[in-house]
Amino acid sequence: MKIAMWKKAVQIIPSVTKETWATLDIVSKWLISSRAAVLVMTFTSAALAGLFALRDGGFRFLPWLIMTIALMLGHATNNLFNDYTDYVRGVDKDNYFRTMYGPQPVAHGLMTTRQLLGFFWVTGAVVLCLATVLFAMDGWDPVILVLAAIGAAFVLLYTWPLKYLALGELSVLVVWGPLMIGGGYYAITRHWSPVVVLASAPYALGVTTVIFGKHIDKAKLDREKGIRTLPVLIGEGASRWIVIVLMLLPYLIVGTLIGVRYFTPAPALVLLALPALVKSLPAFFRPRPETRPEGFPDGQGGWPLYFAPLAFVYTRSFGMWFLLGIAAEAALRILFPGFWR
Repeated sequence: MKIAMWKKAVQIIPSVTKETWATLDIVSKWLISSRAAVLVMTFTSAALAGLFALRDGGFRFLPWLIMTIALMLGHATNNLFNDYTDYVRGVDKDNYFRTMYGPQPVAHGLMTTRQLLGFFWVTGAVVLCLATVLFAMDGWDPVILVLAAIGAAFVLLYTWPLKYLALGELSVLVVWGPLMIGGGYYAITRHWSPVVVLASAPYALGVTTVIFGKHIDKAKLDREKGIRTLPVLIGEGASRWIVIVLMLLPYLIVGTLIGVRYFTPAPALVLLALPALVKSLPAFFRPRPETRPEGFPDGQGGWPLYFAPLAFVYTRSFGMWFLLGIAAEAALRILFPGFWR
């Protein structure tokens, strides 16, 4: 029973009743509360950081493992604190969108704010310990301290005030690219690489399309609640065009990095994501429909969310092919050191 729920909670964000919740063990409750199923996005960033280090001959397993666990638990800490912040600010009250990506444990009466904060403090403390270990490795590197401090700032400030200042979308772009991949690369190799930061952009842009899509879907409700996301400020039309650019730009970046011979042709595997792009992209050229389109999924992971699921399905495809492309890239660099120089 326990293991089955653990497995389910890392695959999807399950909806549970109060009766079911009362029977769950503490690990299951933590996995559901922290929305563990979405942590795969952070693992992908950590995996990319490791693969970039491997292709450059600087991979070290122990720093990578510690960094990966710290990043995933940091993301979980952020999710827990976001739910607490939204609850105390009244954002989740009568918010039907929130139920589309899992229960809000406090708002749905599954746990108290004290219990939620308990999860937050314990998870955050583990992240702090892991960051301290990374900081102590190789002689108390101050850059690790700076990166950890920036990460902690995003954890504490994303939901408020950054999202209220139209900085939420930019925060996601910075965190899932330069901070996680560029900073993760530094934690492994102890070398800061601006080119790795640029090479992280295709994946970070994909993750950003998902948050952009969600904020377009929620724009009306966010406006009523005083949450000034970027789609609230600039409108749906401009936001949809930004998403279109965010979907297309990664191909240009990958092509450029192949052209200047930083990448071998291996990351061109992302072209295999084009069928998913063709399926998702056209919807962003049109206004959001007022009612659920025929055949569009309903309920959890579907309507009334519209652009977010479309962006997620595409980003999942692109992210998979990008990850495989970078893995093939690392293998080519190791097996054929002089290739594509």
